[in-house]
Amino acid sequence: MNHSELDALYAFAAATVAAALLTPLTMRLARRVGAVDEPNARGLSSRPTPLLGGLAIFAAVLIGGLLWLPSTTSTGPHTAPVHWHGVLLAAALITIVGAIDDRFNLHPATKLAGQIAAAVVAEQYGIVVEHITVPLLGVLNFPNAGPTLTVIGLVGMMNVVNFSDGVDGLAAGVCAIIAAAFAVIAFDLGRDAAGVLAALTAGASLGFLVHNFHPASSFMGDCGANLLGLLMGCIAVQGDIKTTSAIAFALPLILLAVPFLDTTFVVLKRLKYRRPVYVADAEHFHHRMARIGFSVRRTVIYLYGWTLMLAGLALALRFIPYSTYSGHQRELHAGWLVVMVALGLVVALASVYLIYVLEIVKFRGRGATPTASGEQSVVSPPGAATGGPAQPSRVDAAQRRASSGERASRQA
Repeated sequence: MNHSELDALYAFAAATVAAALLTPLTMRLARRVGAVDEPNARGLSSRPTPLLGGLAIFAAVLIGGLLWLPSTTSTGPHTAPVHWHGVLLAAALITIVGAIDDRFNLHPATKLAGQIAAAVVAEQYGIVVEHITVPLLGVLNFPNAGPTLTVIGLVGMMNVVNFSDGVDGLAAGVCAIIAAAFAVIAFDLGRDAAGVLAALTAGASLGFLVHNFHPASSFMGDCGANLLGLLMGCIAVQGDIKTTSAIAFALPLILLAVPFLDTTFVVLKRLKYRRPVYVADAEHFHHRMARIGFSVRRTVIYLYGWTLMLAGLALALRFIPYSTYSGHQRELHAGWLVVMVALGLVVALASVYLIYVLEIVKFRGRGATPTASGEQSVVSPPGAATGGPAQPSRVDAAQRRASSGERASRQA
């Protein structure tokens, strides 16, 4: 059964409405069972907030998936079919594991085991990287290592999204943007089912964002962050990476650059100071922006903008006709190539600027003060970041609370 872009729009709309309507029910459930996030040493929330919003995201994806996702698709005679309802089963498993963690704060090893189990279920139902097409290298086949690489990649994606879920609206908004771009690209590559799943993911994230944008009345919790990470990983594998298009290999890397960079810098920082990578700290992008005076909304909007620029670049790489094949030779079109290079430069310069602002890369001559972790943090002049009088950041206050022994956050 072939699906059209119109089916994806219906799925997107249905998931948006379902998530928006169901989230208040998950808030009520979270309060009843005690799954409530309290203000803590590294969070930017100042009031108790119910978790389990991921249950609404899952319900929205499940409803839309049963209506619009096919039970099985196959991309060719030599590739394993994908059983999409099995993917929904994997999504259910990781949602349950995450919900238990939201309530009882599971040991990191137990959470990892749950993530691996969900990834294995998805792999068993056909989400497998059998080959990728790499520019200049051609097709790389993984006849034996494909399942293992897939499981590692899916677990990695769950943790990438989970690590980035630390401020109101960030993970939901970023995932909505990325999934929407994935949907467009997947349909263009002829991966209609993956396009529908991407549309469902974007819609469910957007519907939840109604309750999650600052000031958030609900958090998705581990059940939502891990679920979105699994879905995004499945979409990337089935919608882009497994195609024979060479440019498709780069598209997921571009689309997922913001959460990947955030996770990479945080993990490297923890390794540098010999801290376990699963122990929470206040070194994510949003923490850095809070320290230099950005409000929560401004922080999220900047990161949305960064993600939108990268999504625009990914779409441009796919749709702008800067090169075509004539027989077995590539022909470049000068006018469109100039446009493509200009877009790439704009995105690259904007990214470098944000890295400079966040002081990911150190520059001489910038004022700095040490943070609690020993890192040098930017000191902005009074009112420079906010346009008004300088105010102590919420992270600074949280770090002062941490010094008096307040417990650390349950989420990495």
